[in-house]
Amino acid sequence: MKKTWLILPFGLCMIFLILLYGCAANNTENKSALVDTQLTNDAQSAKESETAASNQHDSQQHIATGFINEQVLDGTTGAIHYSYYLPDGYDASRKYPLVMTMPGYDMMWFGEESSGSNLNWRGFISWTELDEDLIVVSAQLTDWDETSAQQVIELTKYFIEHFAVDPSRVYGAGYSAGGETMSRAVTMRPDLYTAYLHGASQWDGEFDPIAENSVAVYIFIAENDEYYGSQQAQETYNKLYQAYQKAGYNSQQIDNVLQLEIPDDTYFNRFGIYSNYHGGGNILFEDQSILNWILSHSK
Repeated sequence: MKKTWLILPFGLCMIFLILLYGCAANNTENKSALVDTQLTNDAQSAKESETAASNQHDSQQHIATGFINEQVLDGTTGAIHYSYYLPDGYDASRKYPLVMTMPGYDMMWFGEESSGSNLNWRGFISWTELDEDLIVVSAQLTDWDETSAQQVIELTKYFIEHFAVDPSRVYGAGYSAGGETMSRAVTMRPDLYTAYLHGASQWDGEFDPIAENSVAVYIFIAENDEYYGSQQAQETYNKLYQAYQKAGYNSQQIDNVLQLEIPDDTYFNRFGIYSNYHGGGNILFEDQSILNWILSHSK
């Protein structure tokens, strides 16, 4: 009887120790499993982050820079033929000024045989040679009336939405027929544009919307422009001046946002231009002080 009482407590102790060991082992295994799971999750997260970074890098690497020629945008008013320029090192995380520049009649769209005729135009290329990195677009439009003005606006909005554009620094430039188009476009959507270079052309837009939206304007035309004459440019300047006054600008403020330049024959003769002063008006794009005046403005 005594032996039985001695064995029983001993047996109970052994059972307790076995159960205690088993619990400790299970806890160890559970902790190990949790650690393994955390390590797996961390590794997966790190891999996903690395993949995302790699994809972003690859996407950045695959953005073509330089001159991107002869593109077509399927616009609401029809096909819009254009070329554009992205600076080297273009970074989608930055914001770049955008210049929409429209050439004259001989570089508009007349079918496939005319495709790319604007690519060597200095009114396109000269902006890409400035010290500041810019996105530059040149379209070959089909006319200089409202349809083409709507196409300029649509193309401007496309670049603002799909490229790294600073919306406070969107500029227009138009020469000859392109100036007729751009003067309409800037008037129709003055909220889009910060400043406009009006070269050797006539003004087909309105005046009050320009001043009401603080759009800066630089007008350049030869004194003896054979196609338009310079008198209409002077009249455009006067009407814009009045519009700025009406909007509350004083004379000094107007000088900061409105410029008129009408060079005489001597100015053009210095560059070897002795006739066709209308065509010679393209020389304005060689004057970086004019281009930089446009770029100096922001909304």
